[in-house]
Amino acid sequence: MNILIVVNNPRDWSLEIPGVTVVPARTYLTDPAYGEERNARVFNLCKSYRYQSLGYYVSLLAEARGHKPMPRANTLEDLQSLNLVRLLTGGLDELIQHSLAPIKSNTFELSIYFGRNVAQRYDRLSLELFNLLQAPLLRAYFERRGEQWHIRNVRPIAANDIPPQHQEFVVRAATDYFRGRRRRVPKRAMPRYALAILHDPNNPEPPSNARALRKFEKAGEALGLGVDFITPADFNRLTEYDALFIRDTTFVHHYTYRFSRRAAAEGLVVIDDPDSILKCNNKVYTAELLTRHNIPMPKTLIVHRDNVHQIIPDLALPCVLKQPDSSFSLGVAKVESEEELHDKVGALLEKSELIIGQEYLPTEFDWRVGILDRRPLFVAKYFMAPGHWQIIRHEEQRGSYVEGPTVAVSVGEAPEEVVKIALQTANLFGDGFYGVDIKQVGNRFYVIEVNDNPNVDAGNEDGVLKDALYREVMGVFVRRIDERKRSTAR
Repeated sequence: MNILIVVNNPRDWSLEIPGVTVVPARTYLTDPAYGEERNARVFNLCKSYRYQSLGYYVSLLAEARGHKPMPRANTLEDLQSLNLVRLLTGGLDELIQHSLAPIKSNTFELSIYFGRNVAQRYDRLSLELFNLLQAPLLRAYFERRGEQWHIRNVRPIAANDIPPQHQEFVVRAATDYFRGRRRRVPKRAMPRYALAILHDPNNPEPPSNARALRKFEKAGEALGLGVDFITPADFNRLTEYDALFIRDTTFVHHYTYRFSRRAAAEGLVVIDDPDSILKCNNKVYTAELLTRHNIPMPKTLIVHRDNVHQIIPDLALPCVLKQPDSSFSLGVAKVESEEELHDKVGALLEKSELIIGQEYLPTEFDWRVGILDRRPLFVAKYFMAPGHWQIIRHEEQRGSYVEGPTVAVSVGEAPEEVVKIALQTANLFGDGFYGVDIKQVGNRFYVIEVNDNPNVDAGNEDGVLKDALYREVMGVFVRRIDERKRSTAR
C-alpha cells in the first residue's frame, strides 16, 4: 500500500516518516500517474478544505480514484457545520466532563494527531473524536459554561500548523498508525476486495469461535478477499474496506450497530445490516410482524402496564416472559406462579414499555435454520442444557454458562415444513444472514425468534457442509461487492 501525505507545499511537512510519500496537492490532482495509481491511501493535510479549494478536490478526486482519503469529502462538509459536529459528538458528554474536569481555565484546546494527544490522559477522548470526525489532524475547542464543558468547535490542523514541540510526537503517532495498517497486508497478492470482520476478543459468548473466524479468513482469501480482523477500537478504519462482516453479538445501543450504520452509510456491503439489527433485536417487532403475516408462533401477548391481568387467562402458567432485546437466553424468564409473574413483569417493564409474553412449549431441542441471501445455508438441532429449559443455562453466581449440544443436519434431512417456515420468516426481514429458531411440538412448528447474527462455530453449525459453509458466506460478500461496483460504475 502506497501511503501519500498530500500538502499544499512539501515544505509544509518536514517530518520524516518511513514508507510515506509527501506529494504537493496540485501534483496529486494533475499528474496522470496519480490518477492511474491503484494501491494508494491518501492523507489530506492541505491548508484549507473549503468548498472547491485544492484541499477539497484532493479528497474528492481521491475518492473517485479509489484511494480512500482521510478526510473524505463528506467529512469536509461535516466539519464546516458546527451543528453537525455537535450532533456527531453528542454521545461523548460524559467522557468530556470526566476528561476535562481537572482543568481550571474556562477554555481548552485539544490537538489530536491520528487519534492521540501528547498528554496520555486525553488519549481516549482524542480517539473518540478521531473515530467520529475522521481527519488525521484535528483541533477541538472546548469551553466551560457553568459547571459543564461543551465542544465549541472542531477544525482540521494543516500540516504547517503543528507546533514545533509536538512534531516528534506527531511522527510517532503517524508511524504507529501507518504500521497498524501494514499489519493487515493480506497473505494473497493483490486481493480484489478488502473485508473487515468485526469481533470482540473479550466476548465470552461470541457468535463464532476462533477456529470459525480463521475458516472465514481462509475462505475469503481463496475467493480474492483481503480479510482483516478488527475490534471495537477500529471504528476509524471502516472506510478502508469494501465490506464489513459483524461477528459479535449485536444490539441497537451498542458499538456493533454504530459500525453497521457507518459502514452502510459509506457504501460498504454489510452483514449484519443496520435494519436487520434494529428489527431482529426487538421481539415486539418480530411478534407484530409474524402475526401480520400469519407465521405460526406460540401464543403471544404484547404486554404493557394495562394488560398484565391478561397474561394468565391468555397464556396460562407456566409462561415465558421476554425482554424485547434479549439474546443468548438472557432477559428471558419462565414464570410458574402469579407472584413470580408480577415480580418479573414489573422488573421488565421498568426497562421497556412493551415486553413479550408467550406460552411455554417444552421441547427436547429447538431447530435452527441459517438463512443467507434468501437461501437456507445450514440446519442444526440445539438441545437444551442439562437440567434446564433453555439451550443455555447461565450460572449467575459464577459468571459462567453451560450449553446443550448442537447437532448439524443437512437441509434435505430437516422436516420440509421447518425449512419452509424459516424461509418465509427470514424473508420478511431482508436478505441478510439470519438464524430462525423453531420449536416442533408433534407435527406442528412454531417460530420462536429470528437472530440477525446466527452462530457459526467450527464443530457445530458446520457439521454437514464443513469448509463449504464458510465459502458460501464469503461468496455472498464477493457477489454483492461485484454488484455494487457495477452499479456505481454505470
